[in-house]
Amino acid sequence: MTQTTARGDARRRGPALDVAVVGGGMVGAAAALALARAGFATALIEAREPAPWSAEQEVDLRVVGLAPSSIALLDELGVWASIRDSRSSPYAHMHVWDAESGAAIHFDAANEGRDLLGHIVENSLVQWRLWLALDAAGVQRLCPAEVKGFEAQDDRIQLDLADGQSIAARLLVAADGAGSPLRKLAGIDTRGRDYAQRAVVAHVRTERPHEGTAWQRFLPDGPLALLPLADGRSSIVWSLPDDEAKRVLALDDAAFLAELGTASDFRLGRIVGATKRAAFPLKLQLAETYQAERFVLLGDAAHAVHPLAGQGVNLGLRDVLELRDTLLAARAAHRDIAAAHVLRRYARRRRSADTLDALGFDALARIYSWRASPLVAARGLGVRLVDQLSPLKRRLAEHAAGR
Repeated sequence: MTQTTARGDARRRGPALDVAVVGGGMVGAAAALALARAGFATALIEAREPAPWSAEQEVDLRVVGLAPSSIALLDELGVWASIRDSRSSPYAHMHVWDAESGAAIHFDAANEGRDLLGHIVENSLVQWRLWLALDAAGVQRLCPAEVKGFEAQDDRIQLDLADGQSIAARLLVAADGAGSPLRKLAGIDTRGRDYAQRAVVAHVRTERPHEGTAWQRFLPDGPLALLPLADGRSSIVWSLPDDEAKRVLALDDAAFLAELGTASDFRLGRIVGATKRAAFPLKLQLAETYQAERFVLLGDAAHAVHPLAGQGVNLGLRDVLELRDTLLAARAAHRDIAAAHVLRRYARRRRSADTLDALGFDALARIYSWRASPLVAARGLGVRLVDQLSPLKRRLAEHAAGR
């Protein structure tokens, strides 16, 4: 609710920033950097500075498959070359197959007129390179800092920090994760479902090379992905029911390697070594709206999706592009960048696109959980048809690339 009171006027302390971004993860840091590079006075508020990334440390268990659209944005922001040259793994092929029907679909970058489908990169590396670029871009970093409350006023939004300080901005951007405290403070509800699954992650060594290919096998309990790493290993993302994930995490190394080999159909031969394992819960969550008064959501604060298509971070970076372009258009037209009709444009476009993608991933998860023989046969027929229909297959590849 907008409030213009004597108290609100008294709390104004000089000119407001253009944008305050809360959350310094990959998407939040990219948003702050993109907006600052576009000429907006920007602050980034984060509770904890990310740990420095080093090539000497073990590869982060959390990796992301960056699509061409995401790589283009990071390149535009001046950080992609350092990410690519530090430790990343390009891949030009993706092979997806169904354990039940045997049907498969193969994507080849060359067939799409491209060199690559994307790069597999550590989350921590991307976040660290973005973090290092903030100062040079003029981003005001407030860290450690935490927002305890905010109040929208006529021409700004006032943020109260945990240390008693306050700052003002025209627009507040919440990029503070799937559990977003700011989304809750704004009174924005979410909908979705808990998959009652966990994604088990680890890095593994295999008998045969990964061939610069992202492999994904759909099993009755959930998909298993083997993603190529720069050092020749593969990163696994194995979606399992909660109880089964706990069992797999508790296996000794020999039993884990044997079960993982069977689950992967020994596509890369035997699994001969693995790092420590970890797991994280899976859910579908969509915010009912992406905007409130002088307030927008982006990234996981707006949408959390099933990892089977590896698109979560890519969707968040597309949010960043849309928000930046929306604010630039408003500024060029001499409009208030946080006016309701301006933010509505961003919210409508991104929520529509994110919802289609999220529900599409959810539908795939449901379809691949079918176990009845007639349904499995129908699923297999559908996969084979898609693999043979070049225009549809090309459209799927273009969408994944962010086109």
